Amino acid sequence: MNALNKIISILIFLLFTIHTSYAQEQYTVNYGNNKEAGNFKKINGISMYYEIYGSGKPLIFLHGNGGSIKSARGKIDYFKKQFKVIAIDSRGHGKSIDTTTKVLTYVQMADDIKVLMDSLSIDSAFVSGQSDGGILGLLIAIKYPRKIAKLAAFGANIFPGKKAVFDEIDNMVTDTLKVSKDFNTKRLYTLLAYQPHIAEKDLSTIKCPVLIMSGDRDAIRLEHSIKIFYNIPKANFFVMPGASHFGSYQKPELFNMVLLDFLNNPFSKLSTVEIMTGKH
Repeated sequence: MNALNKIISILIFLLFTIHTSYAQEQYTVNYGNNKEAGNFKKINGISMYYEIYGSGKPLIFLHGNGGSIKSARGKIDYFKKQFKVIAIDSRGHGKSIDTTTKVLTYVQMADDIKVLMDSLSIDSAFVSGQSDGGILGLLIAIKYPRKIAKLAAFGANIFPGKKAVFDEIDNMVTDTLKVSKDFNTKRLYTLLAYQPHIAEKDLSTIKCPVLIMSGDRDAIRLEHSIKIFYNIPKANFFVMPGASHFGSYQKPELFNMVLLDFLNNPFSKLSTVEIMTGKH
């Protein structure tokens, strides 16, 4: 195996398996393959798989590239006690059945989730998205503003390439696309290499409260996450210390605490300037 193939093998391992490597707990529920909670719906030409747990305000979990409902099993297990949790396998992922040969796009995947919400009579929901799931959350908030009450996005980016993602990771993605012959791998990595394309002016139209989350050693450059934060009118920003792109799995208790606080409490953007000058 030459050096390039070694690098590609490492990247494939990271993107397709690391989302479960930090969650070694044994659960009594088989999240991601639970016949009692799972179902399929015909959505935009595919058969989309989803699972529902708990009751209360709807909370949707959206996984990252190469992930599935199983990626969020720890989050589901925790949040189903307070919310009606809807976990979804995106188009081209998990148990969702997609026999098309079309290139995946984040815009299409976001539309899929909106249609699923409509089919489940969900007018508005909390949404928590990891990586690609965060991108989908931003797109839904832009295109369908009434659908999201609050959005938390961990490790999302608004455009591809080295200005958003660290050089080494971007190079791994593009190198993989050059040599991979696997259909689904090429579809998933094309997303990473060439998408999304979200303009800062579009971020400024988001009306719901948004929590931008990042590991302090994320795959997404910190300055890029700050750019997203500054361009959303009602945004908070959380940087998880000692955490990577997979911080929500590395430090689940911290992630759960921060997300729960954001979802349960009134949104605030009160600044130190306002406090010190008495202008609040």
